Amino acid sequence: MKIWYRVTITFTMLLVIFALLITGFQLAVYGDSHYGFYKKEYEKYRVTDDLNMKIDNVMAVTEHMMAYLIGKEEKLSIVTDVDGEHQDFFNEQDRLHLADVRNLFLGGLKLRNYAVILATILMIVLRAKKADFRRLVPLGYLQALFVYLILAAILGVAMSIDFTSCFTLFHKLFFTNNLWIFDPETDYMIRMLPEGFFSDMVIRVGVIFIVLLAVPGVAAVVYNWKWKKERN
Repeated sequence: MKIWYRVTITFTMLLVIFALLITGFQLAVYGDSHYGFYKKEYEKYRVTDDLNMKIDNVMAVTEHMMAYLIGKEEKLSIVTDVDGEHQDFFNEQDRLHLADVRNLFLGGLKLRNYAVILATILMIVLRAKKADFRRLVPLGYLQALFVYLILAAILGVAMSIDFTSCFTLFHKLFFTNNLWIFDPETDYMIRMLPEGFFSDMVIRVGVIFIVLLAVPGVAAVVYNWKWKKERN
C-alpha cells in the first residue's frame, strides 16, 4: 500500500470527523425546534427567578436569539417583560458579542462544508488511482478517530478539573475583545445563560458527537477485522 494513499485517506477522514463534530454541535444547538433542552436548563438553574420573567417570555427571547445566530434574523432585539419592566431584553454589549458569536458559528458551518467538499475531492482522486478503498477507508477512519479521541480525552479531563478556566481560554482564543465578560447585575443575557448551561451544552455536544462517530467507527472495525481474516 503506497504511503501517500495512507496519508491522504487519514487526512480525508480527519476532515470527515471534523465535519461530524460541527454537525454534532449544530444538532445539539438547533436539533430541537422547540428548544426543549434550553427550557429544562432554564428550570434547572431557576433562570425565571433571576430574570423575574415568565418562562414563555424567556423561550420567546431564546427563539429570537437562536434565529439571529443562524442568520434568520438581521437584528438582535426583542421587547418583553423582564425584571419588572417592558423593555428590550438585549443591550448593546449583547448585540456586539452575539454578532461575534454569529460570525464564529456561521464560519464554522462554512468550514464544515469546505471540509466535506475537500474530502469528496480526495476520495475521487484516490478512486481514480485505483486505491483499495475496502482497506484504506476503515484504516484511515480508525487512525483519524484515534487522533480525535486523544484530543477529546485531554479536553475532557481539563474541563472536568476546571471548566471555568477552559471556558475563559476558549473566549480568549476565539474572540479579540472582552465583550464576552458580562455583569449579572446589568446584563440579562448572562442571567439567562449561566456557566452551568454551557457546561451542560458541552456534554450534550459530546454525547451527540460520540453517537455520530460510533456508526462509522463500528463499521470500520468490522471491515478491518474482515480484511485481516480474509488475508490470513
